[in-house]
Amino acid sequence: MALDFAPHARAGHTPGRVVVQHRDGYLVVTDVGELRAKAAGRLLQDAEEGGYPAVGDWVALTPDLAGVSTIHAVLPRRTVFTRRAADSARKVQVVAANIDVAFVVTSLNADLNHRRIERYLAAAWQSGARPVVVLTKSDLSADPEAEAAEVAALASGCPVLVVSAREGRGLDALLAQVQPGETCVLIGSSGVGKSTLVNAFLGRARMAVDEIRESDHQGRHTTSHRELVLLPGGALILDTPGMREVGLIDAEEGVGEVFDDIERLALHCRFNDCTHEGEPGCAVRAALDSGELDPGRWANFRKLGVELAAAEEKAERAAREAERRRLAALQKTYRATKRDHRGGRHD
Repeated sequence: MALDFAPHARAGHTPGRVVVQHRDGYLVVTDVGELRAKAAGRLLQDAEEGGYPAVGDWVALTPDLAGVSTIHAVLPRRTVFTRRAADSARKVQVVAANIDVAFVVTSLNADLNHRRIERYLAAAWQSGARPVVVLTKSDLSADPEAEAAEVAALASGCPVLVVSAREGRGLDALLAQVQPGETCVLIGSSGVGKSTLVNAFLGRARMAVDEIRESDHQGRHTTSHRELVLLPGGALILDTPGMREVGLIDAEEGVGEVFDDIERLALHCRFNDCTHEGEPGCAVRAALDSGELDPGRWANFRKLGVELAAAEEKAERAAREAERRRLAALQKTYRATKRDHRGGRHD
């Protein structure tokens, strides 16, 4: 933990790392062991959006060996994987903090979806971690290498690994992506085999697993909470509940990494403000017409751009409305103060 903990130490706090997050609290690893903990009321009140403790966070807490410890502060994060909360256009949900590698996991069955992989990769690049695409259940594919090549073509140069936990294929190569002391997170839909991978790495059934539905190849939710697990080689791995889709938020850089080929194409358009709709000399349209650029990839790029722009617009509207309410409250207080002042005068 290369963080300045001195101010918290002077306050009598102890450092720890959040390894499990439940609805009603946390499990934190400290020098004195694993402690059950809850966030202090002041922390919950003062924390900005996304500032509540999350798995992977380093925190400052007051240890209580017999009861429930109190988390007073979340230390600055090196990296953070976030997504837009399902019930809000702008609310940030922290999935994992202080991660070094993001395993984007999908299975080689009928649920394989290139557009979803692009979305997950955008969030992974934005997090600051190193993305790795993990194609599980290769034993279900007639030609896993060909499918891996298709994914590699859209994965912006990051590693694409083919694994099968059932056959033990590719597990060593996958583990080699994470060095001792580093932390990785498994991101993907339900049923793609994230918990099965953790169990395979541990050599025992630590995480609950379930079969996918044969009707649509969709998974059932088996992981109900986020948990950071220490692997035998000294790396840490974080399993997460399945996410059908990652809602992007403030992810312009991540989208740029994933769709770097499109952004480079746009540099060769005749006009700097080309909309790629019908202008002469449009390099993007030429690539679409020649088959160099996949129409589905182009459509997804535009879709994610519209999504990010809409979220930003809503945030700006919300900020303007909050400022309007603040000014209105100030005016109300000012008028009330003037009335009180007049009422207290003596002729």
